Amino acid sequence: MTESETTTLYGAIGGDATVRALTRRFYELMDSLQEAARCRAIHPPDLSGSEEKLYEYLTGWLGGPPIYVEKRGHPMLRRRHFVAEIGPAERDEWLICFTRALEETVSHQKLRAIILEPITRLAHHMQNKE
Repeated sequence: MTESETTTLYGAIGGDATVRALTRRFYELMDSLQEAARCRAIHPPDLSGSEEKLYEYLTGWLGGPPIYVEKRGHPMLRRRHFVAEIGPAERDEWLICFTRALEETVSHQKLRAIILEPITRLAHHMQNKE
């Protein structure tokens, strides 16, 4: 690697394969954990569309190709999630699933911490009810 090259989180965690594994595991956990039941209830019965959107978003957010923006425009995540009532329980359950999926798919502890801090802030930002 030359000095002008930049390592992204996307590359550091393993690129496409890892982002796919992370999003797949995230939705498997949401679909199966009793402690994520309220979060699961605000999602559609078929999670495949949600999984694809999260995969696209995380790919770009982590520094990979901007797939989500190219396909869907600016994320406007909070606005897009107003259709779902997201309170503290749903937010925390979402974070349980994301944290566990991240721990299972990204082996490097420091990289997990770098990713989890802003994701936690984002989850709190998405809350739209008390």
